Amino acid sequence: MIVNAIIFDFDGVLLESEYESNRHLAELLTELGHPTGVEDALTHYSGLSGRDFIAAIEARIGARLTPEFHERRGVEDARALRDGLAAVAGAVEFVRSLPPDLPRAVASSSSVQWIGTHLDHLGLRDSFGDHLYSGAEHVRRGKPAPDLYLHAARQLGVPIAGCTIIEDSPVGARGALASGGRVVGLIAGSHCLTGHDERLQAIGIEEIADSFADVRRLLGLG
Repeated sequence: MIVNAIIFDFDGVLLESEYESNRHLAELLTELGHPTGVEDALTHYSGLSGRDFIAAIEARIGARLTPEFHERRGVEDARALRDGLAAVAGAVEFVRSLPPDLPRAVASSSSVQWIGTHLDHLGLRDSFGDHLYSGAEHVRRGKPAPDLYLHAARQLGVPIAGCTIIEDSPVGARGALASGGRVVGLIAGSHCLTGHDERLQAIGIEEIADSFADVRRLLGLG
């Protein structure tokens, strides 16, 4: 199958942010009186952001989140933006090795500021140019709706059927499948616990890659 464009999710696909974010989230919720394990946080909150993220947490804990929660999450986000986070293993090398004329974009639930700042840290900003798209900023409905992927494909000038979408979370994968693009489920991040591949397969992902070398093989990129 010919790859006409690649649309990358960001957190957990290019950036090792999912585990660190959910570890901090679990510790914070526990300190605030809502015992939460890292695995629980990864299972229930990965791939969500903004109002959907807050609503999911409040629904599970049965209470409104306090100002202290929001303040401490903001401090942690600011630290991560300042200091940077590691890349998912093999991500930087994979992106840099792509043919220069192959269209590519990032389609993430995170803000463009978050995406762009971390791409700067990873040395990948020039690889994507202006093709950084946020579910909170560019479309009315974020993931798991398909809108963000469709928007990214339009901006790249490639029909969604010709786009390969690389996703790691069930939330994102559902939207990617609904968009009509080819979807590769990547389980290379440290947040992908035992059984993560089965969770992706259960929602219809047929192509699973446990590394970027596997992605390269699946896409026939040599």
